Amino acid sequence: MIFLPIVALAVGILLGVLLLNGGVDPRLGVYFGIACLAGLDTVCGGVRSGLEGKFRNDVFITGFVSNVLIAFFLAWLGDRIGINLYVAVAFVLGARLFTNLSLIRRYALTKWQDAQERKRLQALAQSNISAQPETNL
Repeated sequence: MIFLPIVALAVGILLGVLLLNGGVDPRLGVYFGIACLAGLDTVCGGVRSGLEGKFRNDVFITGFVSNVLIAFFLAWLGDRIGINLYVAVAFVLGARLFTNLSLIRRYALTKWQDAQERKRLQALAQSNISAQPETNL
C-alpha cells in the first residue's frame, strides 16, 4: 500500500511530461506550481501514513484531489482579488511537506536502528547458546 503514493507521483510526472511537452502558459504557472506542491504534500503524507500503518486508499485519493483543488482555488482567488495568496499557500504546504519528510526520515531511521539492534541481540543470543557446554542426561 505504501507504493501507491509513489506510483501515483510517477504517473503524474509522466503524464505531465507527455501532455505538457510544450510548456505551461506563464500566467498559469503559479497555479500549477501550487497544485504540484499540494500533490507532493499529499504524497509525502501518504508515504508517512503507510510507514505508520495507517494508510487508506480512499483517504489518500480524496485528500490528494481536494488538496490540489483547494490550493489551486486559493491561488486563483488571490490572483482575482489582488492578494498573493499563493505565497501563503506555498508557505503552509512547504511547512507540511518538510514536517512529513522529517517524520518519514525519523521513522525510517528508527526502523533501521531497531533492525540493527535485533541483529545484534540475535548474534549475542546465538553466541551464548553455542558457548554453553552440552550436558548428557
